[in-house]
Parts: sequence; C-alpha cells; structure tokens
Amino acid sequence: MVSAHGGRPVAAARNRQVSLGAYVTFEGRAWQVAAVAGASVRLVDEDGQTASVLASFLFADPTFAVVDSPAPGVVPWGLMESVPVRERERALAWQRHIREIETGLPGGPASSGMPRPEYDPERKSMAEREQAKADELAQLGWPQVSRATVRRMRARYHAGGLMGLIPQRKPSRATGRADERVVAAVLEALRRQRGRSKGTLKGLRQLAGQILADTHGPGVVKVPAPSTFNRLVRVLADPLEHPGRPARTATTTPVRPFTPTVALRPGELVQVDTTRLDVMAVGEDGRAVRPELTIALDVATRSVVAAVLREEGTKAVDAALLLAEMAVPHPARPGWPVHLHLAHAAVPYDRLLALDARLEQAAARPVVVPETIVIDRGAIFVSAAFLAACETLGVSVQPAPPRSPAAKGAVERTFGSINSLFAQHVAGYTGSHVLARGEEVQGEARFIVAQLQELLDEWVTACWQHRPHDGLRHPVLPKKALAPNEMWSALLGTSGYVPLPLTGADYLELLPVRFHPITGRGIRINYRTYDHAVLNEHRGRPCPAGPGGKWEVHLNPHDVRQVYIRLPDGRLHEIPWIHRDHVHAPMSETVWRNIRAALGRRAGRERHEADLAEAADHVLRRARPLPGPGAPAAAAAGPAAVTSTAGPQTADDDAQGEDSLDVLEAHFPDADGHSDGGEELSAPVGRYALYDAFEEAEHW
Repeated sequence: MVSAHGGRPVAAARNRQVSLGAYVTFEGRAWQVAAVAGASVRLVDEDGQTASVLASFLFADPTFAVVDSPAPGVVPWGLMESVPVRERERALAWQRHIREIETGLPGGPASSGMPRPEYDPERKSMAEREQAKADELAQLGWPQVSRATVRRMRARYHAGGLMGLIPQRKPSRATGRADERVVAAVLEALRRQRGRSKGTLKGLRQLAGQILADTHGPGVVKVPAPSTFNRLVRVLADPLEHPGRPARTATTTPVRPFTPTVALRPGELVQVDTTRLDVMAVGEDGRAVRPELTIALDVATRSVVAAVLREEGTKAVDAALLLAEMAVPHPARPGWPVHLHLAHAAVPYDRLLALDARLEQAAARPVVVPETIVIDRGAIFVSAAFLAACETLGVSVQPAPPRSPAAKGAVERTFGSINSLFAQHVAGYTGSHVLARGEEVQGEARFIVAQLQELLDEWVTACWQHRPHDGLRHPVLPKKALAPNEMWSALLGTSGYVPLPLTGADYLELLPVRFHPITGRGIRINYRTYDHAVLNEHRGRPCPAGPGGKWEVHLNPHDVRQVYIRLPDGRLHEIPWIHRDHVHAPMSETVWRNIRAALGRRAGRERHEADLAEAADHVLRRARPLPGPGAPAAAAAGPAAVTSTAGPQTADDDAQGEDSLDVLEAHFPDADGHSDGGEELSAPVGRYALYDAFEEAEHW
C-alpha cells in the first residue's frame, strides 16, 4: 500500500491511499492495483493489459484519482436464498442505483460505457446526483423515495454490502414481554450474589422482590410467578452464575468458545491496554510509586510498537501520544549497540530508506499506521481526546466486549511476558502477587520513571523484537517460530510501507484543551501564571470564537512549565510560566499539587508562587537516586513526604522564602537525615545495565 497524500493533511491522506485491489484512473483510463513493490505500482486495465509505474509518476499524473467505491466482496447467496424474491430483486436494483450515483456507471468503476449527464461525477456533486436519483425513482413509481432515503441506503450498502439493503426485521427480545423493571431487579440480584455462597432460585426470587420494593415501593411492581421467574433467570444468568451451579466471583468469566485473533498485515489490528508494572520506582517527589504501563501490540507481528510509562494516572494525552509513537520511527538512543539499529535488522532496509529518510537513525522496531485499534472501556480510551486523535489519524476504534479478556488476549499475554522477562530483573520488583512480594520492596527502588522508560525501550528493541514467538508462523516455514522483526519483514513484501509525516504541531493539537481568559497578568491556571509579550494586544479582550469569550489553551499535564494558546492567526503559541527558569526539569501536575499541599498558601500571591517554583526545583533535584548502595531517595523521603500540610506560618513576607525551604527540608531530608541545601545529586553509575543483549542471544 502506498500513500498519495504528499504534504496534505493526515485525514485527507487516509482517504487517498492506494491499496491492493483499489481502482484508479491513470492517463485517462481505468486501472486496478495488482501489486505494490517498493516504490513501484503494477496496474491492470479492464482488457488485461498491465503496466508498472513509479508511485511518484502515478500520483503526478493530472488524471490520477482513486475511485471511491465499495469493496466488491462475494455476495452471500446462501443468506440471499432465504430472502423473499421481491426483497432480493429490490436490493439488487438498489445496488445498481447506488453504483451509478457514486461512479456514474451502474456496473461499477470497472464497467464500460459513458455516464449519463445527471450522474457524471465530473459535472455533478454527490448531493446533485443523490437528488437526481431520488427524482428518477419517484417517476418510476417507487414509493416514499427522497434524497434522505437515497443517502440512508448508501450508508447501509457501505456498512453491510448487499445484505445491508435487505429490510431488517426487529428481532424479538430474549426476555420476551417481561417488565424492564423486573429484568433490572433480576440482574441486580445476580450481581449481589456473585462471590457469595450460592442459594436457590426461591431465595433469588425473594431478593429480587426486595430490590423491587426498595426501588419502586412496596407492591408497585409485582414479582413474576415462580415458573416465569425461573425462565427469566435462565436467560439472564451466565452458565456458571445460575443457582445450583458452582459459584463464581465477580472477576471470573464462564468458559466461552475461543477463536484466536487473526491479522494478516502490520497495522491491521492493534490491541492497546494499561496495567501496573510489577516494579517500584522513585517518583518525582521522592516517594516510591508503582508506575502504569500502556502498550500497543501489533497482532500480525506481535511487535510492541509503542510503550509509555507514567508515574500515576495515565491520561488521554498519553494514549494520543501512543498513537503518534507507533506511527513514526523510534530513534535509536545514544549508547545503544549498533546491532539495535534498523540498518542491521533483517528487513529490506535500503528500500525502506528510499521511502522514509527518518529510518536512517531508527531503532530495529516496526513502524505501523494502525487501521483498527482494540481498546477496553477504560476512561482514557473512550475519552474525547483519544477518539479525536484516532479520527485525525484515520484509525478505527473497536471497544472490546465487557468481561471478555480473550478479546485482547494477545496484549494481556504480553503483559505477563514483560513482567516475567523484564520486570523481575529490575531493582524494586514487586512480584506477581502479595504472597510473592519481598519485605522491603519500596526500599529497593532505584530508578525514576524516565530511567525505567529508557530501560524498557532498550529491552523491547534488543530482546522482545528478536525473540522467537510460538504464535508467529509463516506459511512457507510452518515449523519455524519467527521473531516479531522477522514477521514484519516477511509481511512488508505484501503490505508495503506507508510513511506518515507527523510534526510537533500535530502533537500539540493532541494535548488536552481547556479555556481561560487573558487578563492583565496573563493566564492563571491552578495558582500558576503564564505570560508573554505575544498576549499584549489580547489582554482583557474576549476570544471571538471561544465559549464564553475564553481562549483555547493546550496544557501538557506531565510538563506544566508552559502552555500553548491559539491566537486569532490560528496557530498555537507557547506561553511560558513566569518562573520556568527556576525549574530545570519537567514538572507534572501531580508534583505541583504535592508541593502546594506541603507548603500551604502564603499571604502574598507573587511571593507564594515564587516559593513554589523554588520548592519544585528543590524536590526534582533531590528526588534522584542516591549513588552507591545506600538508601534510595524513596526510602529517605518516605511515603508521606508531601502529603502532610505545613503548619500555620507566623513569619513576615521577608522570611517566607527561608520558611518554605525549612518546611521542604523537613519533608525531604537526605540519606543522613540532614539537609544539603539543594545540592544536585549525580545518578548512580553502572546501575542501568540490567542485561547483556549478546549474552541473552546465546540462550535463544
């Protein structure tokens, strides 16, 4: 598959991708894409003649266009035979009419002939063609046909093919004519019984009656007769939840038929999920924390195409960042061995480099543009920010069914592999459950979250991507288990590679949005003031397009030292925090809240904000791991380092800065129990080599 977008927006580019089997017009003739080999595209016309052209030459042709037509597909005649003849003929007639609306020809883009003037795509818009078809069908005697009817039938055809044009009869409910209030009461009774000793249907009926009485009042809703109630329970209860069968807890799921997830090309299906990593890390404020890990797994190659570690509370911006990370090449970190670069991987590197120059310094990991992402129903994945990011990149989102872990079995199994192959070798490993946990896990934490991220990225590149996977089998070599990188290389020949250009401006657009006024002091967010000279002409003025006259502001919750505001020119401008020069490392919103709780409010707003900036820099410097085998920063600071509130302050404004540092040093002593005045500590030397890639390869 090759891309025809050049420098156009990403959303438009997704609508103009040339994939295998697509119909295109080239040099005034209709062609079908038969193969994509590197930068060359092989075309076949309706007479069987073939042509091989460069993609750049194909896209530069003035007559080039991608015919937007539904996938041909095989008509499900087995189901069509069960449809009445009248409805079947009507569906076939609608199919011809829809094809004429979209391509100008009733037989589709590959048929011969000239389109009628009222359906010529070169002369008439889609709305005009739909209205012409509605008028034509009305003249032919079709009842109740309008332009809205034509649009609805087009949508049904694109969604379900020919079967989508068959009138769908509303299926009967599994619960029959049972009262919805009774159904809700039975479901609530079954939920309360989960994890408890199982009783009888009679006891469950009494519990449902109590729920109905508490919810709607005594005697308002009548409990069904025992026989009717028993039939209703058999319909609503899971097989292992039914009274008289073995009890199950609320987290277990009855055994259902299992079908493995199959994907035939990179990016066709990507599974995303979040879990806690079984490693304790040193937080930004010096506490021992257990970070959250969010990964994206390509099902076709079993490649970890993106992984993001966060100290706590993975946000929608992290999920959006995950999308951008999997779609652009991963840069090889300084100090990585040369065999971890893509140039030394078992892939057609020269051909890929000709398509995307960014791969020259890339790590040996796949780059995929996802077509479909399978998510659970977590808040970050169903948020408006994540769904908007997917829509921008042209990605389809598929939520997994509730209480169905097998729907994301590949990514769930990968989490277990990461914990067993990587996490157990890292200092601060917590074990898979409390019974396997050590006594001093928090005291063993040695790495901050950013360092763990570096280690995880290197491990994924050096170990996971080159480790044979039993689930990866090529049809030519069915007895040999392939590594994720080997499977990616094998599938590149059939699927091709599509470079997706993303810039820093695209990342800023994916950040969370909030709306604030521009005052004479600048922009005030959570006791922080952001100001810049570019705001001068807009101070005190309402935004002409924002809600309530407020301005659109983008904020990164993991680095609050600056915000980005959209001004009337349409671009996002960076506005720094007025004390950004005092904080020399990225500071998250969580650290800011902890600092405020530790220091308390001061009498003067300006002095209070300056104290917070100085305290934030002090915390970020002192939260680094201590050198040598001594106690880590997490153990020195203690879990309650920043959760207690400072007592009332009685000093005047001139001594507030000294008081703030005194309070801070009381909460964050060094390893000896004394304050060192904010001296910067160096990172531990030789602590990051958790494995040797060459030595590990000898065991594979």
